[in-house]
Amino acid sequence: MKAIIVAAGRGRRLGQETEEIPKCMVEVAGRAILHRQLDALAAAGVDDVVIVRGYRGDKIAPPAGGPPLRFVENSDWAENNILTSLLYAEREMKDGFLFSYSDIVFAPEHARRLAEAPGPVALVIDRRWRDAYEGRTLHPVSEAELARVEGAGAAAAVTRVGKRLVTAEEAAGEFIGLARFSAEGAEALGEVWREACAGGRKAPFGAAPTLDQAYLSDGLNALTARGVALRPLFIDGLWREIDTEEDLARAEKTIRSWT
Repeated sequence: MKAIIVAAGRGRRLGQETEEIPKCMVEVAGRAILHRQLDALAAAGVDDVVIVRGYRGDKIAPPAGGPPLRFVENSDWAENNILTSLLYAEREMKDGFLFSYSDIVFAPEHARRLAEAPGPVALVIDRRWRDAYEGRTLHPVSEAELARVEGAGAAAAVTRVGKRLVTAEEAAGEFIGLARFSAEGAEALGEVWREACAGGRKAPFGAAPTLDQAYLSDGLNALTARGVALRPLFIDGLWREIDTEEDLARAEKTIRSWT
């Protein structure tokens, strides 16, 4: 099973932590974020890891004795965002894959459940998202990729997701940045991308001012507009985003409590 991790950006809000290394190599509770991700993904059967790298990409490495990594270069990382970065790896997407942001840590059980999730696209949605924002002063709720979900059970579908696109009152939870694309879902995302590129990379796309500045959520919302089902995989905590120095300090305590 393949996983694609987008790890091209610098992560300036982590301050000195990312002066010499990319965000994914910052240590949390004694281990690099990436290495924690690799452990969780391996528990789900992932044996092929592709990393889209940019800033300080030469510093990205597996743990000692860990599996080799494969890399896709995003040479324009400073000028683009997550969706563009992921589509640098379009050739790696065709058979389906697990996807992860590079700045999250999550329990192995989340990856195991995701690998078995049905549907063309499955998004991990945290129902207890408010817990992580208590006392989180440097990364406000307005930065949360909240998700609106309609229906229940096997018919439940994410109908909208993204920063400032879903209110806290209507949100079923927060998209944590962990997802599964089947071959069908990956092809649909590729079609969305190719059609958007035909309009120009500097044209608006979704909620973004340009296609190059689009988030993954902009691509996901475009999929729903095409009728592609985005299935929610609900979790209740046991993950953390590490976006700021404050997040890093808070995650140290949190991770030790659930590992």
